[in-house]
Amino acid sequence: MTTYGLTDEHTMIADTVRSFVENEIYPHEDLVERTGEVPPDLAQQIKQKTIDLGFYACNFPESAGGAGLNHVEFSLVERELGRGSMALTHFFGRPQNILMACEGEQIERYRDPAIRGERMDALAMTEPGAGSDVRGMKCTAVRDGGDWVLNGTKHFISGADHADFLIVFVATGEDDTPRGPKKRITTFLVDRGHPGFTIRDGYKSVSHRGYKNMILDFDDCRLPDGAVLGEVDGGFAVMNEWLYATRITVAAMSVGRARRVFDYALDYAAEREQFGQKIGKFQGVSFQLADMITEIDAADLLTLACADRLDKGLPANREIASAKLFASECLARVTDAAIQIHGGMGLMDDYPLERFWRDARVERIWDGTSEIQRHIISRELLRALGA
Repeated sequence: MTTYGLTDEHTMIADTVRSFVENEIYPHEDLVERTGEVPPDLAQQIKQKTIDLGFYACNFPESAGGAGLNHVEFSLVERELGRGSMALTHFFGRPQNILMACEGEQIERYRDPAIRGERMDALAMTEPGAGSDVRGMKCTAVRDGGDWVLNGTKHFISGADHADFLIVFVATGEDDTPRGPKKRITTFLVDRGHPGFTIRDGYKSVSHRGYKNMILDFDDCRLPDGAVLGEVDGGFAVMNEWLYATRITVAAMSVGRARRVFDYALDYAAEREQFGQKIGKFQGVSFQLADMITEIDAADLLTLACADRLDKGLPANREIASAKLFASECLARVTDAAIQIHGGMGLMDDYPLERFWRDARVERIWDGTSEIQRHIISRELLRALGA
């Protein structure tokens, strides 16, 4: 593990979470992989142990009841959680920071219960026809008799199977611009079971079994003004302020998972014999190990560096995109190389490598595809030159 720039407190945070994952998550991974489900009692057990550990909602400030970790510290938490099954680490509890935008009654109804672990949230943005193109969403809310009436569908909504309420982004109008129509977006808080709102099973994914994606349907779902999070038509402002660093989470978790995969490859190379010697002695294997650890360390440092920029109040959009891009693609290369080192056994379910290989694929897609990250990076570089 890279330690550059990390204090003893940082190391303690990382070690504590890693120990939790090894002792409380690893033993249940085979069950989740086999059944595709997390038993409710196990989910509650993980949640309570996280609360007892003092890490539930650790991404929220102390003034709101969280642990008050900064971006670097929270990245270390996510890095270590990345080693374990997402279906299980979901209950380690990191509510969406966007709930800090709650005001008035919303604080007691949504934000504080989420921080205490009494209610779980999920974020709903993606639609069947609007993935990376957020402004292309067709889910709408219109005014009617003093209320808002929502209609449309969201899909690929992670965590909605356990959520008590959803944070939903919908179109609430449209402006004419020189580049064509531009939709205005508003954020709503919607309780599970609210009339006109249903949650149904989504698609069966090869990545992260047990960590389900769900489909949300809104059919004349009527909501009061009190359900608006932030300002009307201010969904992008809320998004930019509170969801700015979610890509760091993907980068950090990719680093953690890559380190776990690397450990399997390293141990196997040190133990497996062919032609009378350990396979790690062969240059074809040893050079792969050297490339793997170099990439992982680079991804780790890149991720921590952009988290540090956020802690210092510096612009970090390009740096975060670079970290997400490099770390997720690094994970793909590392898992592929680990399977190559294991040979045919790497593809058998006797080892978890085939699972890591499948799980790695989605990291280059969600929270902004690799292509979107390259667009962000190149756009910022060119804008600085007026291009």
